[in-house]
Amino acid sequence: MTRTLVTGGGGFLGSHLVEQLREQGGDPFVARRADYDLTRWEDAERLFEDSRPELVFHLAAEVGGIGANRANPGRYWYANLIMGAHVLELARLHETAKVVLAGTVCAYPKHTPVPFHEDELWNGYPEETNAPYGVAKKSILVGAQSYREQYGTDAIFLLPANLYGPGDNFHPTNAHVIADLIRKMHESPSEVVLWGDGSPTREFLYVEDAAEAFVLAAERYDGSEPVNVGAGKEISIRELAELVAELTGFAGEIRWDESMPNGQPRRSLDASRARELFGFEARTPLRTGLERTIAWYREQVPHSSLHAAP
Repeated sequence: MTRTLVTGGGGFLGSHLVEQLREQGGDPFVARRADYDLTRWEDAERLFEDSRPELVFHLAAEVGGIGANRANPGRYWYANLIMGAHVLELARLHETAKVVLAGTVCAYPKHTPVPFHEDELWNGYPEETNAPYGVAKKSILVGAQSYREQYGTDAIFLLPANLYGPGDNFHPTNAHVIADLIRKMHESPSEVVLWGDGSPTREFLYVEDAAEAFVLAAERYDGSEPVNVGAGKEISIRELAELVAELTGFAGEIRWDESMPNGQPRRSLDASRARELFGFEARTPLRTGLERTIAWYREQVPHSSLHAAP
């Protein structure tokens, strides 16, 4: 049995990945920040000594929505950069057979032609509100490619679309858009205020599909080029808000605060490379995934005022 380490294994994507690995008969070593702070070399070194991994999924990250990125640019740049650097260096020192690194769609330039193709990754600067996080992740890609060239480290780099699903972070200050919409429409049944004008588009990938993509990539892909992981479908934030309102039964007013930033104008991934290189295709339609996510949230908030959509 392959000794597998999952950093961020208690997090959103990590918990779903760990579940899939266990369903396949594995027993992954789950690294949580409470036990191992990967921004500290001593903790990262202890983690590798404790787990002795042959395969690493590096999913640990400090991340949030637009507001959290604006509030923590220095922290998000430093923490994500240093965690990735520590994992790569320790994988080299421990002669780890394979490392699967999670990138981010935020790494793409602000005005990337849609759908985003991996070859466009270096053709401009990321959208300003999440640039420090995106640049840090791109630096990890450079590290992975450099370690492959110099040391023969088999490190692959995946760029997932915006994730959502059961177990997402619904925190008021650092949740991503879908979780934020569901929470707001629960807490304020008469009105929700959303940032921007609703025109930006996003692509959303159900978290269980994303976990499957990481497993497939670990099994089947050994290349140096980054690979998008997405559903290949685009929706505007305004349309998304209306869909979430329909599915939650929210009948209040949706008000757009245009004094706040929109974020990147458009995001949608060309997912053909993942299909060709390791056979991944997203299987969960957005409506189905949203229904499952809302049902999960209702279970976590038993006195929820959300009601079934008519």
